[in-house]
Amino acid sequence: MQKDDEKKQRILKIAKSFFSHFGLKKTTMHEIAHKARMAKSTLYYYFKNKEEIFSEVIRKESLILKEQITEQLGKANTPQEKLRAYIHTRMDRLNNLSNYYSTLTDEYLEHYSFVNKARTDFNIFEQNTISKILSDGCDSGVFKIPKVASTSRSIIIVLKGLEIPLLMRGENVDMDKIIDDMLLLLFKGIVTR
Repeated sequence: MQKDDEKKQRILKIAKSFFSHFGLKKTTMHEIAHKARMAKSTLYYYFKNKEEIFSEVIRKESLILKEQITEQLGKANTPQEKLRAYIHTRMDRLNNLSNYYSTLTDEYLEHYSFVNKARTDFNIFEQNTISKILSDGCDSGVFKIPKVASTSRSIIIVLKGLEIPLLMRGENVDMDKIIDDMLLLLFKGIVTR
């Protein structure tokens, strides 16, 4: 059983690399098998097709992202620190989890049900996590937000907009500075008091 799990993990690791470089569409079972030094039939023993392999890669990357976000939130003390930790970790990790990021953004992947599930699951996780941070901030008197759910959705929309400069190749962007400026704007507002 351990040998089977090792082979499966090797397949996933190699496939992840191919998917990151060439995408789902251009990656073949033959390439994965060749790089893994396995017969194609061995791949089919573990996975029925490359879409199933891609689905498992996405599932694992999703778990990694959520675990890392949760870990960083656990290290933060104040609601402001938690929001900052969430946003920085989210943006940094998405940049490193290119397969997972592609499932969230690539339109040609929309017809795969596992992609829609990954998108839906992450959207729910994100909405719940940010809403909790904002609610805790309101409960502790740090934030004054009339509608937590709509504020949370607005933050998510801004984050999705920040993904574009972060992940565009060849563009040198100081994402930490952009995030900190955005958080300053959020925390302080733009209205003079």
